[in-house]
Amino acid sequence: MGSNPGHPVPLGFVFRSRAKEEKASVADKATVTDSTQTRHPEAPKGRPTPKRSEAQSQRRSVANTSMSRKDAAKRQREERRAAMERQRQALASGDERYLPTRDKGPVRRFARDYVDSRFNIAEYFLPMAVIILVLSMVQVAQLQNVALLLWLVVIVMIVLDSIVTGFRLKKRLAERFPDEGRRGAVAYALMRSLQMRRLRLPKPQVKRGERP
Repeated sequence: MGSNPGHPVPLGFVFRSRAKEEKASVADKATVTDSTQTRHPEAPKGRPTPKRSEAQSQRRSVANTSMSRKDAAKRQREERRAAMERQRQALASGDERYLPTRDKGPVRRFARDYVDSRFNIAEYFLPMAVIILVLSMVQVAQLQNVALLLWLVVIVMIVLDSIVTGFRLKKRLAERFPDEGRRGAVAYALMRSLQMRRLRLPKPQVKRGERP
């Protein structure tokens, strides 16, 4: 048939070489195209250079974001200031909605009313301490002995009065609030009894001698 039977050409060789040549040409074109394309020095690698209008819009968005953060911070400060003002008014009026967590609840309210409705020796500790201190500074042996004795009497009276107040309050709380948490209420009331009545916060809502 006009072909040389002594040197046959495999068909696989013909198709394989043609496929390799096509892939190589495509790779060369891609390399030439990538090498000739310029890239902005600040642009991310592998990404096209952003247009000027796009860059300006991005800068504007960043500026708007910073302003919104400032506005958010300002709004938070205003809300915090308003919350503190509501809390201050609640401490003066006894409004349960805005009281601090340690003062909220019917148990804590009853403990406050129980202390505010009676005379507590501990609330007079500060004026008595001033009187005793003045007596102890006088260079008279008898007055200094009296001052020392008064110190002991005042401390013992405060301790005894606190024990009686705590025992009675604990009993009243158990009777009135059997199903509610009463932990820390007695200590809370005793700490309040150490303060002068006019300086207590929240402000007293009951009169002396009034049953809470």
